[in-house]
Amino acid sequence: MRAIQLDATGGPGTLRPVDVPRPRPEAGQVLIRAQAIGVGYAETQIRSGALPFPLPLPVVPGAEAVGEVVETGEGVDAALLGTVRVGVTGGLGAYAEYVAMPAALTCPVPEDVTPLEALAGAAPGAIALALLHRARLGGGETVLVEAGAGAVGGYVVAHAKEFGAARVIATAGSPARRQRALDLGADQALDHGDPAWPDALPDIDVAFESIGGASARRVLDRLVPGAGRMLFYGMLSGEPAAVTAADLMERGVTVVGCSGPGWAGQVFGTHYPEMLARLGSGRSRAVAHETLPLTEAAEAHRLLESRAVTGRVLLVP
Repeated sequence: MRAIQLDATGGPGTLRPVDVPRPRPEAGQVLIRAQAIGVGYAETQIRSGALPFPLPLPVVPGAEAVGEVVETGEGVDAALLGTVRVGVTGGLGAYAEYVAMPAALTCPVPEDVTPLEALAGAAPGAIALALLHRARLGGGETVLVEAGAGAVGGYVVAHAKEFGAARVIATAGSPARRQRALDLGADQALDHGDPAWPDALPDIDVAFESIGGASARRVLDRLVPGAGRMLFYGMLSGEPAAVTAADLMERGVTVVGCSGPGWAGQVFGTHYPEMLARLGSGRSRAVAHETLPLTEAAEAHRLLESRAVTGRVLLVP
C-alpha cells in the first residue's frame, strides 16, 4: 500500500511516499481503508523534533483517519465490517491508504455528516469541548483563547459563550486569522506575534493556554487572584509554559495540565462522540481549509507551518 514515511526528524522534505505492507489489525483493533487523513500542527513539531515524542524511525506518522472498516482484530465485533468510522490511532500510522486503530477509539460517522466533515471536526472539536467542560465556567467570565482561529482554539471561541463566558478575547498571528476569530464569536482579537500582546489584556478569569513559553508567565499576571485558572494544553512556541509553583502560590491561581492518558481517555471516550453528535445536529460545524493528495503530505506540513490556514488540512489517498 502507499504510505508516507518519516526516516529522520527535520524539515517537511523528510516525509516521503513509499510502498509498505498493508497492516493487519491486532487484538482490539480495526483496519480501515482510509477516505481521509487528518494533519495536525503537533505532527509538524514531532516531525521537526521540536516536540519530544518517541519515534521508532523509520515510521509512518499521523494519528487521525476516517474510512470503511475492512478487517477486524481479535475481540472486535465483526458487525463493524463495512461501516464507516472515524477515529485515532493513539499516535502513529495514519498517513497511509490502510490504517489500523483501536476500535474503542473510533466512532461511527453520523448520518448527514460526510466522512471529511467528521474527520475535520471530531478530534479538535472534542479537545475544545473537553477544555470548556474542564474550565467549569459559571457565567460572566472573561476568557482568553490563544490561537483562537486554530483547529482547537476556533472551537473554543465558537462555543465559549454557550458554556458561560461573557467576554472572549482571542489571539491570532495574522490579520486574516484575527478576523476569523472575530467571525467565530470573539469580542476582541490580539496579535500574538507582537511581543507586547499580553500588556493589552484586561483581568482574565480563564486562560486557554496553547502558546507556552515566556508569554504564559505574563498571561498569568492577568489572571484574577484567588480564582483565575489557566488550562495548559499546547506549546505552539515549542516551549512549555514558563510558570513555576512559586508563581501560582504568590497569586493563588491554578494551572491545569490538559494532557496525559486520563485526559485522552476523557477526550476520546466522552467528548469525541459528543462532538460528532453536534456535527450531526448542526450545533457545530467542521471547516477544512485544504484537501491534498496523500503524496503531498510534505506540502500539508508546509501549509500548517505557514500559520496561514483557518481550518483543517486533510490528506486523501
